[in-house]
Order: sequence, then C-alpha cells, then structure tokens
Amino acid sequence: MDSILSKLFASETEELYVLDCLAYFMIFMAACTFITLLFENVPYGRYATSRYGFPVNVKFAWFVQELPAFLVPLCLVLWTSAAKTTHLPNQLLLVMYFCHYVQRSLIYPFLIRGGKSTPFASFALAFVFCIYNGYMQVRYLSHYAEYSADWVTSPCFITGSVLWLVGWLVNLHSDHILRNLRKPGETGYKIPTGGLFEYVSGANFFGEITEWAGFALAAHSVHSASFSIFTLIVLASRAFAHHRWYLQKFEDYPKSRKALIPFAL
Repeated sequence: MDSILSKLFASETEELYVLDCLAYFMIFMAACTFITLLFENVPYGRYATSRYGFPVNVKFAWFVQELPAFLVPLCLVLWTSAAKTTHLPNQLLLVMYFCHYVQRSLIYPFLIRGGKSTPFASFALAFVFCIYNGYMQVRYLSHYAEYSADWVTSPCFITGSVLWLVGWLVNLHSDHILRNLRKPGETGYKIPTGGLFEYVSGANFFGEITEWAGFALAAHSVHSASFSIFTLIVLASRAFAHHRWYLQKFEDYPKSRKALIPFAL
C-alpha cells in the first residue's frame, strides 16, 4: 500500500496538505449539510422515500456502508509504514476509532431487528463518506500526528478520553434499548424508555455526538474536529426530527423529554 500512496503523492508534505484539505472540505460540507437539513430530513428509516433511489436491505446497507471505515484504516495500519503507531497517544486514539467501527460495521448490522430499507443514494453517500473519513482519520493518526510524551496525562486528552468512553457506552446502551423495543418479526415503532431515553428522544445520537467530540478533544487536530462537527450537524438534525415525529405519532409521548440535550434542548 505504501507503493500506491507514493504514486499518488510526491512527498509526505504533499499528502499531509491533502489530509488538511480533506478536513477543511468536510467542515465546508458540514455547513452545506446544515443548510440542507433545515429543509429536508436525512432520507433513511422512517424518512426514506423512493426519490432517493431503490431500497437496499437495511442489514446489508449498514454492513457494506460502514465496512470501509474499518477495512481502509486497518490496511493503512497493517500495510503501510505507520511510524506513529509506536507512540502511546496515537495508539490510544486509534483504539478509540477502531472500537467504534468494529462494533458499527461487524456487530451492529447483524443485531438490527426489522427496520426499513435504506434508499440507494443514502447508502452510496454513507459508503463514500466512510472511505473518505476512514482514510483521513487513520492516515493522519498513524503517519503524521505528533504528540508530546506527556500528552496522555494532559487535561485535553484525559477529558476527551472520558467523554469518548461515556459517549460510546451511552450509544451502545441506547442502541440496545431501541433494538429490544421490537420483538422478533415486529417492524412497528414504539416509545423508547430507559437509560438516557428518559430525558431525550435522541439518546443514541447524543451518545455518538459526545463520543466524537471527546475523540476530537483528545486528538486535538482539524481532522478529528471536522469529523466531530459533521457528526454533530447530521445527528442533531436526526434527533430533532425524531423528537417532532414522536410527538406527532404518540399522544402519550412524555412532554418533559427534550430532543437531544437533557433538560435543555
């Protein structure tokens, strides 16, 4: 893989410049996405329509679209001269990244119960995004990210790591609650209860937003920050859309629940 990358980039300086450009472009795309989502829900699940292409089986879609976020980084770490992977801060940040995507690509899709098919456009965009972001995050961490020897004891790294862990656990627990709302063979929607769902409609989204915000704080780079910003824009929109949908569909939906942030928003 080193030979492939050496053909694409004349030098490490050039590749690092490209990685920086990818990060800033992701921030630009987050801004464009924010404007778009003011007028349109993300077309998946309950919001899926035929306007966005033919339907793709939900389990197949989740598995295939998320897999590049695991496989591309894995290849970058195993089959390139990833010099920075010998440094503890880089190792811990890579573990955070892989913990999420091992679960999201290799475990989560096969636990889905019911669920509506994913429109092809949403599936294709997610697939491309996972390649893009997987390369950007892990190539930077494994090859270019420089941290001081005491970075793992710095307030930024410790706070970010704790936020990442809390967010990851909240996300896993919330997905477990949502998955078990449906008995085998059921496909309808029910009011989620338990865990953070007692306080917000988008507990799973809150967890993932917190997770990547913590990762960005611990990694302290424009690359991790751009992913955190993009995640915030997309998942906050989903949380507010779900909250409105729940209130409209269920007359007995708890009126005290917020959309995304407990007691606040």
